Amino acid sequence: MMPECCVRRDLAAMVSRRSFGRWHRRLFYGVTSLAVATLTATPNVSWADEGGVGFWLPGEFGSLAAAPQVPGWALGIINIYESERASGAVAAAREITINGGKVPVNVNLNLNLSARADLVLVAPTYVFATPVFGGQLAVSMAGAAGYASANLSGTLTESVGGLTVTKQGEISDARFGFADLYPQVSLRWNNGVNSWMIYGMGDIPVGTYDSSRLANLGINHGAADGGVGYTYFDPKTGHEFSVVTGLTYNLINPATSYQNGIDWHLDWAASQFLTKQVQVGVLGYF
Repeated sequence: MMPECCVRRDLAAMVSRRSFGRWHRRLFYGVTSLAVATLTATPNVSWADEGGVGFWLPGEFGSLAAAPQVPGWALGIINIYESERASGAVAAAREITINGGKVPVNVNLNLNLSARADLVLVAPTYVFATPVFGGQLAVSMAGAAGYASANLSGTLTESVGGLTVTKQGEISDARFGFADLYPQVSLRWNNGVNSWMIYGMGDIPVGTYDSSRLANLGINHGAADGGVGYTYFDPKTGHEFSVVTGLTYNLINPATSYQNGIDWHLDWAASQFLTKQVQVGVLGYF
């Protein structure tokens, strides 16, 4: 028969775990509700991201996004290679921006934009061993450097009054440079196979940027992003699923006087561990 003192300790531990589970679930749902309320209660019209380029890098979070980390220092080094094509409004926005906004209102655009970026992102992270609000605190500062190129080609038809002017040609640009700095702070909680996370990150606009050029590595305006995440991971079966969602608030680009709207993003991943070190899966974003 188990001694009474052991029974009391086990009962106290069970109550403590249940109380902790209720507390961080309330916090998780509270932050989510606040984010949704902020998005739906915004009275102003939201504007598109300038030139089709937003602060958030899709796929920022993937597998085990909210899972606990190893305390101490860590260094993440990631190669980011992007190759994108756009037309219509996105290409028009770049044409208007590099011309300092001096494009007539009545424009009929038949333009194509192609852009490439090859960057190396470095992100040192420190994970605290001492719990904060019962969770695991981590801070990081990411930055990137590399090469960017862009090409804008096609036909631009401008109509002013009764006059119509048609231009056809190509604009190309390429250069090496640095991206902005991205500070981030996160707080994670774990209870068995379930892990929760809240995070906040921002954009320090110090990257290579010139509004009159096509190839830029910075966005030239500050931004603040915050959200929540969840990870399900069962070490016994190797099943894993993660989802992270958040909102981005953008400051005004002083070079163009343009302000992006409030962006919502969702990143998710699902994987299966084949061994303790090897996993296969899929990820996506919206």
